[in-house]
Amino acid sequence: MNEITQPHIATIESDGRRYNVSCRVVFDGIEFVGRLWFADESWDDLWLPDRAAFPGRTREEVLALVTRLTPDEMVRRHHRAVAEKRKFHGLRRATDEVLAKIRYLNQLAISMRAGLLDMDGAAQEIELTEKQLHTLIDRLAAHAGIED
Repeated sequence: MNEITQPHIATIESDGRRYNVSCRVVFDGIEFVGRLWFADESWDDLWLPDRAAFPGRTREEVLALVTRLTPDEMVRRHHRAVAEKRKFHGLRRATDEVLAKIRYLNQLAISMRAGLLDMDGAAQEIELTEKQLHTLIDRLAAHAGIED
C-alpha cells in the first residue's frame, strides 16, 4: 500500500529556464489522483504544483494520462502554476503530505475493520503511519510564513 509516488515525467524549458516535471500520485481511498509538480533544475528542493488533477483507477492509468501531455502543454501548465495565487508552496506541499498520510491511515483502519488486512500487520502499519504523521507535523513550522 504505497500511498504516494512522485516519478519524474519530463524536463521542460519555460521562460528561459529548465524545469523538472514530476507527477505526485496519491490514492485518496476511491481513486488514484495525479498532480504535476515543477522544479527549477537549479532548485530541485523547491517544487511548484499545478492545480489540475489527473484521476485514474490505477497509478499506471494516471501516469499514462500525464505522459501523453506534449511539452507545450506542460509549459502552459507551468505558466498556470506560476500564476497561481498561493505564495506559500512549501507549506502547501507539507500540508498535502499530512493530508495524504491521514487518508492513508483512514484507509488502513477501514481495511483492517473490514477484515481485508491482517490485524497485526495493519496495526504495525498504522503505528508507522502515525510516527510519519508526527514527523511531518513537526516540520510544518519550518514552512510557515515562508513565501516561495
